[in-house]
Amino acid sequence: MLYTIPDYYHQFQCVADRCEDTCCAGWQIVADRRALERYRKVRGPFRKKLRSSVDWKEGTFRQSEDKRCAFLKEDNLCEMYTELGKDSLCRTCRRYPRHVEEFENVREITLSVSCPEVAKILLAKKEPVKFLSYEKEGEEEYEDFDPFLYSELLDGRDLMIRILQDRKKPLDLRAGLILAIAHDMQVRIKKGEIFSCQEVLERYQTKAAEAYVQKKVQEAQSNEEQQFRYVRQMFWNLDQLERLRDDWEPYLREAEALLYRKGQKHYLEVRKEFSDWIGVHMPEWSVQCEQLLVYFLSTYFCGAVYDGRAYAKVQMAVISVLLIRELLAAQWLKNEKMLEMQDVVETVYRYSRELEHSDPNLNQMEEMMEEQLVPMFWKQI
Repeated sequence: MLYTIPDYYHQFQCVADRCEDTCCAGWQIVADRRALERYRKVRGPFRKKLRSSVDWKEGTFRQSEDKRCAFLKEDNLCEMYTELGKDSLCRTCRRYPRHVEEFENVREITLSVSCPEVAKILLAKKEPVKFLSYEKEGEEEYEDFDPFLYSELLDGRDLMIRILQDRKKPLDLRAGLILAIAHDMQVRIKKGEIFSCQEVLERYQTKAAEAYVQKKVQEAQSNEEQQFRYVRQMFWNLDQLERLRDDWEPYLREAEALLYRKGQKHYLEVRKEFSDWIGVHMPEWSVQCEQLLVYFLSTYFCGAVYDGRAYAKVQMAVISVLLIRELLAAQWLKNEKMLEMQDVVETVYRYSRELEHSDPNLNQMEEMMEEQLVPMFWKQI
């Protein structure tokens, strides 16, 4: 079995009650079958608390009215951990913030930026992310797994990551190139012409293809009305998603009011002023965008081997970073045109929690991407 991890994987260490937030509130925690079996056998003074805090029919931990896990104490420490030890934790709690994507004989393990500590590590990283691989004994075959498609997706992802990490190119061109590659790969996947994906990858490594994409990017950037309508629509799309935390709704409404309700002229003025401010006060923003794009792309793109949505997954990566930028612009306005690193970290992990911790949200976002193609106007980033 081949395992891959990002090179910052071992930098992560849970800070427990010192965390600015908690991963034990805001969403339902599902316990695995083995953990539930262990809990049924617990004896002693903690047995009563354990029995009443688990929904045995649903296999989940009960929550308080404010959606805190029943085992989460006021000091934000886990009562199960303190009473029964680390080995008592269910698979969900033991793994988080580790996220595993499973393929035939491959396990790709990432760290979710929904965790504040992980977001801090990734956003502070200056060097391009590398991915490390190691082998462990064991093999696993999947029914209906297409190894040929998976191989093409791997090659496509490798090229797209190399392009994203080529800092000699402007960020808007890098984003345009990965969108173009994914689009052309998607056409061939739908036609069943999987092996011709290699022709796509070869083409987009030429100067002619780069010049073509650059022209398309410039054309899209010149249409300010289209930019305003599209970005506003993408922001409104967030309203269609399941809410995981109660404070997300007012957070979106406030950002929407600050950015869009005064119309196109006001939005474009804010966007330009914010971009100018970022260029002076946050020169690291371009690198942070790169790290986030690589994060979303590396986590989800190869999952197209199961559903065929290669292009939608790349669009979701691009739009996610765009929406994070919009939320930051709103926060900048709210902070009287100032931002700190902590604002960036908080925006990233809050967005990630709402999108990545709901399979329906991920699926719906990809469906919307299939209906609303992404114009190449990344100049504002």
